[in-house]
Amino acid sequence: MILRSRANAQVKRWAKLARDSRVRRAERRLVIEGPHLLAAALDAGISPVALLATEVALADPEAAALLRRARLPPTVLSTAAFGAIADARTPQGIAAEIPLPTRRREGMAVFLEAVQDAGNVGTIIRTAAAFGAGEVVLDRQCADPWSAKVLRAGQGGHFALGVRQVDDLPAAIGAFGRRLLCAVARGGLPLREVALSGPLGWAFGAEGSGLSAAVLALAAERVTIPMAPGAESLNVAAAAAICLYEAFSRSAGGS
Repeated sequence: MILRSRANAQVKRWAKLARDSRVRRAERRLVIEGPHLLAAALDAGISPVALLATEVALADPEAAALLRRARLPPTVLSTAAFGAIADARTPQGIAAEIPLPTRRREGMAVFLEAVQDAGNVGTIIRTAAAFGAGEVVLDRQCADPWSAKVLRAGQGGHFALGVRQVDDLPAAIGAFGRRLLCAVARGGLPLREVALSGPLGWAFGAEGSGLSAAVLALAAERVTIPMAPGAESLNVAAAAAICLYEAFSRSAGGS
C-alpha cells in the first residue's frame, strides 16, 4: 500500500514530529531525513521505529540497500505525501522515525547559551563530535537541537555524543562539576596560554550578547581567541571549532 494523501493520519503525525519540538519532547521520538542521517543513525546502533521511502527512492539500488540495513519494511509514500514531512529543498525520498537518542560518552562537555541560529548549533554539534566531546548541553533559548535544520547541519554528529536541552544552564554546569572555560570575544586569556589538560567544559554564547553573567561567574578561566587588529569577532561555530580543536590537539587523542 502506498500512502498518497498529506491528510493521512500517519503522514500528519510524522510531519508534526519533523516540525514541532513539543511533539518530539512529548513522544521522545523524532524524524530524520535523508540517506546520510539514516546511515549515521544505523552506524550508531539506533534502530528505527519506522522507515519512510518514496517509490522513486525504492527504485534506486543504493537507497534500497540502505533501507535493507535497517531490517524493517519501509512505509511507501507518494512524492507529494513525503513532501509534507520533508524539510530539505530537494528531498531524497528517505526518512525514518527514531527514538530520541540518549547516548553519552566520556570527554569534554560543550555548553551553549542562546545560540539561536540552527546552522551554528548543528555545526557546533558536528565539531564537538569530531573533536571528542562527550556531550553538548543547550539552554532553551538555543535552536532546537533536534530540528531538521540542526540535524542536517550536524551531519550525524548527534549520534556520536550526548545532546540535551535544559531549562537551567548554570545548574547543568554546576552539576558537571569540572573546570569550565568560557569563550569571550575580548579580555580573556589568549587561547594558546590556557591550560587544557584534564576534564574540561566549554561555554559559548550568542554572537551579539555573549555569555550571561550567571554563566561567566562559573568560569575557571575566560578565554579569547587572538585575531588580527580591526577584526570584530568570530562566528560562534568558528570560535567553537578553534577552541575544541586546540583542546583535542593537545590531548592524547590529538597527538
